[in-house]
Formats: sequence, C-alpha cells, structure tokens
Amino acid sequence: MNFENGFGISVQWGTFNYCEKKNLGADGDEETKTNRWESNSAEIAVFEGERMINISTDGIDHVIGWLSTDDVAKIIAIVQSAHPDNEEEMVEEIKELGL
Repeated sequence: MNFENGFGISVQWGTFNYCEKKNLGADGDEETKTNRWESNSAEIAVFEGERMINISTDGIDHVIGWLSTDDVAKIIAIVQSAHPDNEEEMVEEIKELGL
C-alpha cells in the first residue's frame, strides 16, 4: 500500500512471515492440512519507494513481526500521516510504540 506522502507499507502473514503461521510449511505438506490464510498476527514493513526503512528496535531486521491487528493499524496511521520530509520522526514514533 502506497500513500500520497511517498511512504508505503507491506502487511504480510502466512508461512515464512513473522506471524503465528510462520512455520506451517516446515514439514512440506502442513500448508494443505491447516488454514494458512487466517492469522491473528502479521509482520509489517515500511518503504519509501523501493527502499525499505528500518522500523525495528533490534537493529537487525527491518520489519516488525507478530503484531496484532490493532498494532498494525497504529503503524498504518503513523505512516499515512507522516510528513514526507521527516522520515526520522515517523520511525521514532513507530519505535515508541514498543512493539
């Protein structure tokens, strides 16, 4: 999803994403046994154009995972309302959520 301010977000869930369904594909056929298209958590990434912005507090991953729907909505609101020239403020606001 891309916003008019130039920032965008990616929200993903399912096998191999940082969510409750991450390991469903571990044995090869688990995906056919379990409903992988529903999840109570998701991972989110933030972009400016094609460049991924590091929003994680661990200093390693650029994404934040295992987020509730409410947490995803909070990040979407922050990214959508961010000023295009103030990426650092947006990142700090996301990190202040303590996710």
